[in-house]
Amino acid sequence: MIDVLYFAWVRERIGLPRERLDTTAPTVRALIAELVAREERYALAFADLTSLRVALDQDLSDFDAPLAGVREVAFFPPMTGG
Repeated sequence: MIDVLYFAWVRERIGLPRERLDTTAPTVRALIAELVAREERYALAFADLTSLRVALDQDLSDFDAPLAGVREVAFFPPMTGG
């Protein structure tokens, strides 16, 4: 089981702040493919990966990172500083 968290407009498009999933996806990219195959709202949220960032167990990562041993995946738009 893995906790998937959605922030900002990703959460708005999907309609959930988080969900717990049972997945065998080996990478973040494979997890995204599973989500996109579920419903249109996921396809809309993950349509442009260049506008998304991912963190695994609260550490910034990339979409090809392995999910083995990961407890939490968070998706969010790029952060801006000020």
